[in-house]
Amino acid sequence: MSSNIQIGPIQETEYKILSVLVGELLNEIMEKIGINVFNYNREETEARARSLISDGKYWVFVAREATTKDVIGFVSLYESYALYAEGAYGTMPELYIKKNWRSKFIGQMLLNEVMKFGKEKSWHRIEVTTPPLPEFNRTLNFYQSNGFEVTGGRKLKVNINA
Repeated sequence: MSSNIQIGPIQETEYKILSVLVGELLNEIMEKIGINVFNYNREETEARARSLISDGKYWVFVAREATTKDVIGFVSLYESYALYAEGAYGTMPELYIKKNWRSKFIGQMLLNEVMKFGKEKSWHRIEVTTPPLPEFNRTLNFYQSNGFEVTGGRKLKVNINA
């Protein structure tokens, strides 16, 4: 099935579908945890993606069905910096595959593109965060089966505009 899939950089004509997929991802997370934690607006998400990508601050690779060219998944990246990471490294804030396309190696194909891109950027590592909840064990297992290691800690945030 994965031979029917093409992985490549997002095209400008695909920003709207990207924003729809981000909404699907956020809704799926909120359904799993039972809390409304994201303020999603499709138009604002599309505009934000367009701005970040065109400014070279954010990279998105999409999975397309080869015949129809329909976007069925995506992964996003940005560059981070830390002394512990030996300088620049990649952070992967989002990876999403439409439900009916899961378990067909598309996530692995997207991760392969991430690793290739990271090497081109001379990054030493890629980091991703998953919620430390049983509802996300499948996600954790996916990343671990693709070479990611749990490094400890928890992702925390504070809203500085509250």
